[in-house]
Amino acid sequence: MSSVIGSHIKTTVFGESHGPAIGAVMDAPPAGYKIDFEQILTQMHRRAPGKDPTATSRNEADTPEFLSGLKDGITTGAPLAAIIRNSDQRSKNYDNIAFRPRPSHADFAASVRFGGFNDIRGGGNFSGRLTAPLTALGAVARQILSANGITVGGHVLGVGHSFDMPFDPVNIKADELNKLNKEYFSCISSDAKEAMTKEIAEAKQNGDSIGGEVEIAVVGLPAGIGSPTARGIENVVSSAVFTVPAVKGIEFGDGFGFTSMKGSEANDQMYYDGDTVKCRTNHNGGITGGISNGMPLIIRVALKPTPSIALEQETVNLSTKQNDKLTIEGRHDPCIVPRALPAIEAAVALALLDLIGEVTKL
Repeated sequence: MSSVIGSHIKTTVFGESHGPAIGAVMDAPPAGYKIDFEQILTQMHRRAPGKDPTATSRNEADTPEFLSGLKDGITTGAPLAAIIRNSDQRSKNYDNIAFRPRPSHADFAASVRFGGFNDIRGGGNFSGRLTAPLTALGAVARQILSANGITVGGHVLGVGHSFDMPFDPVNIKADELNKLNKEYFSCISSDAKEAMTKEIAEAKQNGDSIGGEVEIAVVGLPAGIGSPTARGIENVVSSAVFTVPAVKGIEFGDGFGFTSMKGSEANDQMYYDGDTVKCRTNHNGGITGGISNGMPLIIRVALKPTPSIALEQETVNLSTKQNDKLTIEGRHDPCIVPRALPAIEAAVALALLDLIGEVTKL
């Protein structure tokens, strides 16, 4: 089981939802960067459960403990290790799924892959709980990127049939992203957020869940980062983003929109702004040939509805080898999208830190 993001600056996530602790280790972090712990806590609070009715009621402090890699708040270059202790587990809630896998959850596939030895409590290693240490070290990566003039931020673009206004792909300001990346359930439009919240509340009331989409932007990334083929920005970022459970799709720039465009519509025509080459449009989302071209990175990520719902569902009993019914107990998010947003931003930040560290000294 591999839980490693990156190949130059590597980040490994470990632990299970109902184990004693979860954590992450960043190998080969750049040395000499002052890390603000309050900024880490800001990101942890955005991801933490129990914030409002749109999230699970599980109550965890989610305060990371850094075991190595920091001295007086400054990175030393040694592996940066952090753990987050679990405290609010209710493992008995999972007794009824021991042999009855949840539809669309990893329960069945994991049971086959690991011979039935996988930890099913809270989803075990497949739980969204593991996005907590991902977010913690992603918050460190954000600060290192910020010190180099690179800003990562995003918003909830849509939940169900309710949508926020998308970013202007050409004109995005760091201040705009810095405002969004400090908020829980970040949206550009307050009306859109209200509409999304209503859809989530309706799904919860009906014992159901609902999916959605987030949009991430990165500004200040210089041209020339990334490589063709396997180490392109799309490849590395996608690999990191898919470590977040419930992610089922990703696109860069206009993504699938290219399928209905002509070349004359899709091409980002270039011009000189002083000594800097810019594009008049940004259909490619800041990436061509796997390499950054100096325009803002635009990334959209689709998240499926939470599989754990209160409605009765059809499943199988792996013990009796009979068809069965399942009603899921426990505390689950009716919509994972708002809490997944900071984790996806963190994954993007870690991927970019890895890519930048490969071609330049940070």
